[in-house]
Amino acid sequence: MPAPLTYVIVVNWNGRDDTLECLASLGRVEYPLMRVLVVDNGSTDGSQDAIRREYPGVMLLETGSNLRFAGGNNAGIRYALANGAEQVALLNNDTTVDPGFLGSMTARMQSTPGAGVVAPKILYSAEPDRLWYAGGEISFWTGTMRHRGIRERDDGRFDEPCETGYATGCCFLTSRNTLERVGLLDESYFMYAEDADWCMRARRAGLRVLYDPQARVWHKVSVSAGGHLSSFKLRNKFVSNFRFFSRYASWYHWLVFPWMNFVVHGYAAARYILARR
Repeated sequence: MPAPLTYVIVVNWNGRDDTLECLASLGRVEYPLMRVLVVDNGSTDGSQDAIRREYPGVMLLETGSNLRFAGGNNAGIRYALANGAEQVALLNNDTTVDPGFLGSMTARMQSTPGAGVVAPKILYSAEPDRLWYAGGEISFWTGTMRHRGIRERDDGRFDEPCETGYATGCCFLTSRNTLERVGLLDESYFMYAEDADWCMRARRAGLRVLYDPQARVWHKVSVSAGGHLSSFKLRNKFVSNFRFFSRYASWYHWLVFPWMNFVVHGYAAARYILARR
């Protein structure tokens, strides 16, 4: 099959150095029909000039204000579809990628009947052999979403492609057809869970969410949210999780998940306090 025209969308908000490093890694990608689009969410750190100067071949879409994750990516998706994209990949600006990541995900998409979205294996930038994401799991009983394999060594246990609960918005690939069926990301989420919500809608539309371990990405975790364990991150994850499960849980899950949501996030908050953060 010929390679589909694919737009890689990178949303930037005052992340100049991370974004430039991400773009450098994208410059080494081995894929014949890739277009890179940076959506700048009103940065004030000189990102726009630096991108134009160092990467003149990269498209830059300036929104003029911080539309956050969902709004920035939606602006990029609209631009990509209007300009003939057959596939769209979302990619966090605080990542670097393996040169073959896009080709591998595209092959997985094309070879799997009913595929709607493909996510790669994602590892920690600081520890390149430690997993951050090897598939996503959703529990309606505990009101939690978690990454399969998180913080485990990449020792081959998660090297089988499979269907998974959700693809993380840190990086995933989808098609024009899927976007036309499912729609855009839900901008009512302030931060977090937009990806799981979108994947849930894709699954309810009869599409499959896939994990591709041959595609690899490295992630500087939670840079924009103040780090892995920050009050900003914990607060917004709690609110977004509750919104997600309130929307999709069955009545009998309501007997358990609200309380478990408090327990899980309360434990994380206790860790935050004990760590003197």
